[in-house]
Amino acid sequence: MSKLAKDSAAFKSVLKRQDYTSWHSQPPAPEPQAAAAPPTPEASSSPKKKRPKTNIVYSQPADTGTGMNINTQLVYAVNHLKSTHNPMRLQDIAIVTSTPLDTDHILLEKFKAHDRIAWDPKTDLYSYKHEFNFRNKAALLTEIQRQTRKGGGISVRALKESWKEAPAAIEELEKEGEVLVTRTVKDGQLRMVFWNEIKPTEEIGGVPVEKEFNDLWHSLKVPNDVDLLRQLASEGLQVTNAEAPAPKAPTTKKKGKRGGAPRQRQVRITNTHMKGEIDLSRDYAAPGK
Repeated sequence: MSKLAKDSAAFKSVLKRQDYTSWHSQPPAPEPQAAAAPPTPEASSSPKKKRPKTNIVYSQPADTGTGMNINTQLVYAVNHLKSTHNPMRLQDIAIVTSTPLDTDHILLEKFKAHDRIAWDPKTDLYSYKHEFNFRNKAALLTEIQRQTRKGGGISVRALKESWKEAPAAIEELEKEGEVLVTRTVKDGQLRMVFWNEIKPTEEIGGVPVEKEFNDLWHSLKVPNDVDLLRQLASEGLQVTNAEAPAPKAPTTKKKGKRGGAPRQRQVRITNTHMKGEIDLSRDYAAPGK
C-alpha cells in the first residue's frame, strides 16, 4: 500500500472515533415536524370566570353604622322613631338603631329634650310628635279643611310623614270632589292639597271643565312682542306703559352747616372780682398798636 493510501485510511479512522459530546461537534438536529393544527373553537371555548357585580360606590364613603358621635346617634334614633308610628320602649330603640341610648346618660338627656320626642312617664314609652295627628280619611279631610280656612293648603309630604296612607286617601278624596290637588310637572306626583269648598254639582258649579275646552285653551299661543304690537295697532289699541314715578328733589345737606339760628353759648363768669372793669363774655382782642 502506498503512503497516500495509508494516510487516507488513518484519517478516516480518526473521524470515526470523533467525540460528539461537545457542542461544537453535535450531530445535526432532526427535521422539524409539521405544525400542529390550530385548536377548534369548541376546544378553546373554556368558560371564563365573570367578575361578581357589586353595588359598592367607591367614590362615596362607606356606611359605618351609627358612628361614635353622639349627635349622629341622636339623629339615627329620632329618625327611626319618626318612621314608626307606634310608641316604643327605650331598649327597643337602642337595639334597632345600634345606639347606646339606654346606657349613655348624655345621649338619653338629649333624646328626651328633643322637641319632637314625647315621653309617657306612666308607660315609659317614647313616640314621635308629628306635625299632624290623624289615622283615617275622615280626620285627614278635617285637617285639610282647617288649613284651607286659614288661607293655605297642606304639603302632601308632610301629611305622608304623619300617616303613610295619606297619598292614597287624598286621591280618593280628589275623585269624590272633596279636595283639589296640585301635582309636579315632571312626574305628576302629589304636591299640595286644598279643600274644595264648591262641591261639583250642576246647580252650584264646580264641575271640571271638559277635555275639549281644556285642549282648546292650551292650544292658544301668546304672540311675540312684534306681532302683539301689530295686532293691537290693527284693533286701534296701544300699549299702556307703567307710570314712571316723579323724580324727587335731592335732599342732600351741606357739610359743616346746621339749620336754624346759631345758638348762644352761655358763659360762666368765675372772676367776679373783675366784674365791671372787663367784659368777660367777649373774646379777648389785643389792643392795636
